[in-house]
Amino acid sequence: MSSYQHILCAVDLSAENITVFSRAVELANHYHAQLSLLHVVEYIPVDLANELVLPQQQEIVQQLIVQAEKVLTNLVGKSTHAQVKPVVVQGSVKSEIIERAKNTGVDLIVIGRHGRHGLSRLLGSVANAVQHHAPCDILIVRIDG
Repeated sequence: MSSYQHILCAVDLSAENITVFSRAVELANHYHAQLSLLHVVEYIPVDLANELVLPQQQEIVQQLIVQAEKVLTNLVGKSTHAQVKPVVVQGSVKSEIIERAKNTGVDLIVIGRHGRHGLSRLLGSVANAVQHHAPCDILIVRIDG
């Protein structure tokens, strides 16, 4: 097996992703690889029949980006890896992970998968979509919860 040079760890903002990030850090340390930590803000507007006045979409997205940047910075601060690059982008989670991997020379994606069953499994998951469309190796870390 060849050595990984650039690892992309994609996380949501749940507490369980500490496990996913820890696994990515272990691999990055082992292979002396560059490590990028990615969170994608996917804003889905909600229309409540105009009964509530919500801030403009861009303002909401900006607040979500700022919150994500704080969470990723905190996570990176706890890392044992010398260089972790936190990245927050806006868009479709599945598409952004795949495009970032293609465009930045990533050779391993580390992503979590919740051990869910039933309807949420039928609707598909980000890990499943990435698994089928990624241009590189993938490590899917099972997250029970």
